[in-house]
Amino acid sequence: MDRLSGLDASFLYLETPAQLMHVCAVMVLDQSTMPTPYTFAGLQARIDESVHDVPAFTRKIRGVPLGLDHPVWVRDQQFDIERHVHRVAVPSPGSYRELMDLCAHLAGLPLDRSRPLWEMWVIEGYRPDGAEGDEKVVIFSKMHHATVDGVSGSNLISHLCSLEPDTAPLALGEKQTHPRDPDRRELLGRALIGLGSKPVTLAKVVGPSAQMITKSIARARQGVAMAAPFSAPRTSFNGTITAHRSIAVADLSLDDIKRIKKATGSTVNDVVLTLAGGALRAYLDERGELPTTSLMASVPVSVRATSKRTQGANKVSSLFTKLGTDIDDPLERLEIMAERNRHAKEHHNAISADALQDWAEFAAPRVFGLAVRTYANLRLAEKHPVVHNLVISNVPGPPVPLYFSGARIEALYPLGPVFHGAGLNITVMSSAGKIHVGVIACRESVPDGDALVKHFPVELERLNDAVAALV
Repeated sequence: MDRLSGLDASFLYLETPAQLMHVCAVMVLDQSTMPTPYTFAGLQARIDESVHDVPAFTRKIRGVPLGLDHPVWVRDQQFDIERHVHRVAVPSPGSYRELMDLCAHLAGLPLDRSRPLWEMWVIEGYRPDGAEGDEKVVIFSKMHHATVDGVSGSNLISHLCSLEPDTAPLALGEKQTHPRDPDRRELLGRALIGLGSKPVTLAKVVGPSAQMITKSIARARQGVAMAAPFSAPRTSFNGTITAHRSIAVADLSLDDIKRIKKATGSTVNDVVLTLAGGALRAYLDERGELPTTSLMASVPVSVRATSKRTQGANKVSSLFTKLGTDIDDPLERLEIMAERNRHAKEHHNAISADALQDWAEFAAPRVFGLAVRTYANLRLAEKHPVVHNLVISNVPGPPVPLYFSGARIEALYPLGPVFHGAGLNITVMSSAGKIHVGVIACRESVPDGDALVKHFPVELERLNDAVAALV
């Protein structure tokens, strides 16, 4: 029996009609490299061949009687690729704007929980340069956060992609074990055993957590702690969200970012966060909304290498960092960002890698879901101090070009979920010499994502010029 971890299940409980917990991606394909000419039926058949025996794509959730424990994964015996891979055309004239509007609409639709929690929309007719440009095929993918985190989601690409146009996907042929479908009595029995052991588990978690809080207070007094939640300034994207989404994407040069990293002794993540801080500063300043204090981001951190847990799709923690939106000079912002990130990482490393996962085990399905719905209905995100302004994720991607069913992947833009109180998500992924920036937001909070994402290349140029002036 394959039970969801508490953290995986929490993403199910967090979901409401407005707060959708799937992660998305926009994949732009060049079908001219395909060994055989593109057809939707052919592409759908190749995807089916790649995923039909992979549990991550063919399992669905089954609830435990009375909601006494987290759900379990079971194999979908009626798995049908036509329920998951759909075909649609981008509206005329098929330019970037129409593509983003279509993707935003698809991102606002919930996944069907009676089936495996993923789907792909094959979008035809995209012409990035307008009516005269070459036509591209775009894949808009959605996968529930209960199934993947950033790293595991990136790894799943291997089941669909190859290193050459005419070779099989990287993981095709690997044998994997499908989850067993337990009967109702077994589910109920295991749930009752789990309930009985929770007091013992709680006792094991409380002690280390208390020590962690004590150490965090000491680090704060020394000025070497990560930024404290509930201390962020309020912005237009820090309120109750709706199901409407806006999406925008941009490309940056990875070589430029690495050059800045080397010249300043920082990290790629330091540079990315510095660019995000500059872009947010410019965006809010244009709208007359720039706070006098710095915005704060929640940054997911993979603990896959240090976690002692063997089960669960999500092995992540999170740290908080200020983005320097109160600093105009990009080089000064980078220097301060690098120092803050060092403190935040040291603080984060002092916390158990499994702390978030341990506490998530106590998320009661019915109580947790009711609390989330009450929080949304009462619009409490607008009434308490802002926890953090947005989520920023940096997902490592493939360093070499990949091919999806023989079509070269020209760009892969990741998109994370948005939350009540933090209606903006910026996710970046490195791939074959580029940094792909994906911005997704509640449309009522950020009506035009391009008004934000357009500042990323500008900020990179400003930082490049500032570093060049040092030489």
